[in-house]
Amino acid sequence: MNKIKALTCIVVPILLAYIFNTKFGDTPPLLKFLNPFTGFWQNAENVTVKKNKQIVLKETKENVEIAFDDRMIPHIFAQNDYDVYYAQGYVTAMHRLWQMDFQTRFAAGRLCEVVGKKALELDRYQRRMGMVYGAEKSLKGMMADPQSREMIMAYTAGINAYIHSLSKAKLPLEYKLLDFKPEDWTPIKCALLLKQMSAVLAMGSDEFYMTNIRKKFGTDVVKDLFPDYPFKEDPIIPVGTKWDFTPLPIPEAPAVADDLIAGNNIRTKQKEEGIGSNNWALSGKKTASGYPILANDPHLDLSLPSIWYQIQLHAPGLNAYGVSLPGAPGVIIGFNQNIAWGVTNVAADVLDFYQVKFKDNTHESYWYNNEWKKTSTRLEKIIIRGGKTETDTVFYTHHGPVVYLTKPEKFSKSQNIPTGSALRWIAHEESNELKTFYLLNRGKNYDDYRSALTHYTAPAQNFIFASAENDIAITANGRFPLKWKDQGKFILDGTDPKSDWHGWIPASQNPTVKNPPRNFVSSANQSSTDQTYPYYINWEFSPYERGKRINDRLTVMTNATADSIRKMQTDNYSIYAQNALGTLISNVNAGSLNATQKEAFSLVSKWNKRYDANEIAASIFDLWNKRLQFNIWDDDFTIADVPMRYPTRDRTLQLILNEPDSKWVDNIKTPAKETLADQINEAFKYSCDSLERKYGPIGKQWEWANVKHTTIQHLAKIPGMGSQPLLIGGGKMTINALSEGNGPSWRMVVELGKTPKGHGVYPGGQSGNPGSRFYDNMIDKWAKGELYDLYFMTSSDDKSATIISTLKISKK
Repeated sequence: MNKIKALTCIVVPILLAYIFNTKFGDTPPLLKFLNPFTGFWQNAENVTVKKNKQIVLKETKENVEIAFDDRMIPHIFAQNDYDVYYAQGYVTAMHRLWQMDFQTRFAAGRLCEVVGKKALELDRYQRRMGMVYGAEKSLKGMMADPQSREMIMAYTAGINAYIHSLSKAKLPLEYKLLDFKPEDWTPIKCALLLKQMSAVLAMGSDEFYMTNIRKKFGTDVVKDLFPDYPFKEDPIIPVGTKWDFTPLPIPEAPAVADDLIAGNNIRTKQKEEGIGSNNWALSGKKTASGYPILANDPHLDLSLPSIWYQIQLHAPGLNAYGVSLPGAPGVIIGFNQNIAWGVTNVAADVLDFYQVKFKDNTHESYWYNNEWKKTSTRLEKIIIRGGKTETDTVFYTHHGPVVYLTKPEKFSKSQNIPTGSALRWIAHEESNELKTFYLLNRGKNYDDYRSALTHYTAPAQNFIFASAENDIAITANGRFPLKWKDQGKFILDGTDPKSDWHGWIPASQNPTVKNPPRNFVSSANQSSTDQTYPYYINWEFSPYERGKRINDRLTVMTNATADSIRKMQTDNYSIYAQNALGTLISNVNAGSLNATQKEAFSLVSKWNKRYDANEIAASIFDLWNKRLQFNIWDDDFTIADVPMRYPTRDRTLQLILNEPDSKWVDNIKTPAKETLADQINEAFKYSCDSLERKYGPIGKQWEWANVKHTTIQHLAKIPGMGSQPLLIGGGKMTINALSEGNGPSWRMVVELGKTPKGHGVYPGGQSGNPGSRFYDNMIDKWAKGELYDLYFMTSSDDKSATIISTLKISKK
């Protein structure tokens, strides 16, 4: 008995020690996690901030001073380029290391190394899409340029200096939750981050839906319901702008290949409204100061930590303030002493799938230009935590990777990809986007802006510009393939050379305008140009409403100030409601409504067409409009095993206003012949009944902010680390393009002049540590539509800024 007790006393503690120091599933090792000396307790920051700190980092070339303001934004003062980017890497890692690590692991298909086999299909998908392949190509372009190479090497060294300084106790909380450690940063990770942004903004792929639609309904229906230019449009480059260049010859389009398979069972990710942006710049002729004002608010998925990191970089020839992407050097959106710049997504068609004809099941050869060509292979080694390393073989044609030969079951992303098709994507091209931002950060005038853009490849962006010299401009910029009209609107034949991309639109011929007569430039992801532009960029862009509202307001604006522009960024007025509501109301049979529906009809009839937080009518109209689109299109465009998409909201509006007797109005699945009024009435009653079932009697719970339910989640969706629901207005059809989980990720207004004045905010904070008061301290101000004054410092002891701490870096 004594032996059993003794054995128990030995074995039980060993088992408990093993259990509490081992990660099981999603549960961290509890003893490690709860350890008061190294566990999560150490991530709670003191309320007070240490005012002055000095450290020695031997890799620096000279001394560096970093001033942290009262929002913990670093203002870096270095004496050379290397040190400014070294310090940027160091402080960004200090605040956002886990975010940088997670985002690049996700992009590279390396999550299995952290969470085990459950991420295997996601890792395979990222590899098969060519994310690492594209990053390697981009890195080659960056490293070939001396300035970009110095940027990336210094930034990498700075990150690693911080990583090497960390003790177990100071590891970010997420490392403790997931039980892994940071590895050394490498230059490829900077490239991966930019590739991931290309993936986010790729805007989906519709060619399979469109091929199915063409096969079912014919070319005439496609031209009618999916036109190459929308019913209503107010393009980015003003209508009538003359093109002062001689265009290249347009490639000859091949004959339609009848033997191409349709996109059966392929449900690609459709374009996500809300992933886009606004920007505009006013000439001094429209401002109170006589100098330009530039505004930008990129619309992206909202997350904690924020996708952006605020920073000021100061070195000889450089003084730039704005936001950076954690994991990439330089300022992406911002301003300096002389110029300001911002971006919105172009939505160019730069991602195409080519149907491949293989010789046999070895996939070693494919038919192209009347002969068999050899494929190449890329071996992707996926390390799995707690399991064996898997090697995935990916075949490449001259177009790019064949993403899937057979699809995994129960993995949603694979449903977006056609089996046996090669991916041609601009993100696989050699590029050097860093050089664009290196030059913009130091730019002094319009010529510098134009020179910087020549280095930019992807994701294509509408680069807006303003200068203290009173120039304004906008350019739809990126590397655009030279295509025949509608190339990529349907599935492409991988056997026919005519279906290839045939070179590139010259950068100098990208759509651009400088100092237009209307004295402003703007973009909101709508069509780049009118139909006189000689090249094909895409057949479909974002809906016209945000761009139209921006242009309407800027046209009549005079004596503009930063505050009037700030208020405009949070404009909740809906141009779509302005265009559609009258017709919808006039078709409602009020006598057939019940009490709740009558009250709702009264509210929506008096509605000011604003998606304000407390508007009940906005909730009714939004659901009413969605249901009406469903009523008109679903019976024709939703067929089992033949994935198709609806016509655009713009085309639906055209039908409602001008084609009430269209054949598409009738529901072919019912014996009756429905009229437009029938569909409008059913949709209205449906919206009221749905709101009543979900939110109870008509009242406060029906208000738009509650229905929209905006929240900001943690980047890895870790419970308890996101925001509470934000009861705020805005909507996808308004300038203030806020929805449930995406919207203005950074609002910025810059007043140019002898001394620039910047104003900005994002929904988060500088720190990635949930235990820090700087984790989410800017959310409330962002939610109110307010901006902080940005401290544009000219020296490390500039008294105009409120500085709460300093960090001095010396070489020895």
